[in-house]
Amino acid sequence: MKLKTKLIIAFLTVLLLPIILGTTLIFLLGAYQISTIEKTYKISGTTVESLSNSMQTISSLTEESYHELVDMAAESPARMEDATALGEFNRLLQEKNAYLLVRKGYTMIYVGTDMENADSVIAELPDYGGAETTSENGIYLGGDAQSLVKQVDFEYPDGDKGSAFIVSDVRKMIPELEELMVDIVVCIVFILILTACALTYWVYRSVMQPLQKMQLAAKNIKEGNLDFEIRPMADDEMGRLAQDLEDMRVRLRDNVEEKLRYDRESKELISNISHDLKTPVTAIKGYAEGIMDGVADTPEKMQKYVRTIYNKADEMNTLINELTFYSKIDTNRIPYNFNTLSVNDYFEDCAEDLSLELEAKNVEFGYFNYVEKDVKVIADAEQIKRVIHNIVNNSLKYMDKPKPKINLRVKDVGDFVQIELEDNGKGIAAKDLPNIFDRFYRTDASRNSSKGGSGIGLSIVKKIIEEHGGKIWATSREETGTTMYFVLRKYQEVPIYE
Repeated sequence: MKLKTKLIIAFLTVLLLPIILGTTLIFLLGAYQISTIEKTYKISGTTVESLSNSMQTISSLTEESYHELVDMAAESPARMEDATALGEFNRLLQEKNAYLLVRKGYTMIYVGTDMENADSVIAELPDYGGAETTSENGIYLGGDAQSLVKQVDFEYPDGDKGSAFIVSDVRKMIPELEELMVDIVVCIVFILILTACALTYWVYRSVMQPLQKMQLAAKNIKEGNLDFEIRPMADDEMGRLAQDLEDMRVRLRDNVEEKLRYDRESKELISNISHDLKTPVTAIKGYAEGIMDGVADTPEKMQKYVRTIYNKADEMNTLINELTFYSKIDTNRIPYNFNTLSVNDYFEDCAEDLSLELEAKNVEFGYFNYVEKDVKVIADAEQIKRVIHNIVNNSLKYMDKPKPKINLRVKDVGDFVQIELEDNGKGIAAKDLPNIFDRFYRTDASRNSSKGGSGIGLSIVKKIIEEHGGKIWATSREETGTTMYFVLRKYQEVPIYE
């Protein structure tokens, strides 16, 4: 889940959850308090709507008392002057936050509360016979009175008019309603706090946990420790950031490993070149000392010594050229010069050069071309010759037959031209064959071998062929010989339609 989606959900939750939970709790608390009010004040039919109307609520509290007062005034008007009876009735009214006033003529004969509280009400009491005051709903007295008054008119036994009033102070709320309001406020505050805490924890956990992991990962990377893994916890912005950090870690690790490998290979190359340079340098030094000491005292010996010095110097030059070319390979600075080459013409020239070179070394050479005359390839002539030269030199290096032989074959294989270089040398073991194109890999592990070489000849070959868009591989049988194959894509002219 995206962080944006989480924030939207959090916003909607903060907005809707308190409303839903608050409404539910208000309903439950309201039902409970209504039940308590009805039981306490002996009323029925109370609803949330009636509770929200203070006049209706206060009126309902004294509804039963009003009917009792009507009955008592009608049946026993003499009791309306009995202080004990009036006091008992007033006590019941006080339980309902109301009190009793009794008037005889125009004189108040009973006041069921403090006069200080009753004066403002007494001053506003209606006269006898008001139809609107004799209903059970009562009338509202404003001003300083702020009371709901229910009036019962009657006649005393001596013929005087009388009125009894049930007075309810509208400024006093039912305690249960006050508790309900407090409970509602407390519940809403609790719900808001609970919702905020839950959502804060949810967002914090979804953000801080990945951040802590990435912080630890960044610390490890800073300290150079790259051998760990960052696993994204979710498919969101934080997860993608973690994946980017993991990709960076992998790339840094690969770069470090590549640098270590490069340093190791460079050291190995330098060691190999240094070792292989010792042999020709020692020979040159020995033959030069022989000339200086007069050992070459005949023209034949002098010529032999000079030729040997030249050959050893040429070996040194070959090793140095390989080192130079190796550095160009590693920095991708091989100077390619691609041209369209006729397969027949090019490989006939190569075969002629190889024939002369191998004949001088008493190696039998065979050339076989199975390609049509018009077949062409796009290649760098100089680099392809380097490929052939390196493969042939590698074959000669490991030749162990008394009658060495190398064959060059050129074949048409569909969209490619396939070149094969076959020798009858000692062959390559099956376990070594997959590795022969790796840098510095040598089937004879000992550097004391007389074969020499830097160990990068075939890796150079593979690099050049791959840069030409081709492929190289080998087959071999021990004690029988090895065949190297590489392919070059044909050049195909695209017709232009006018």
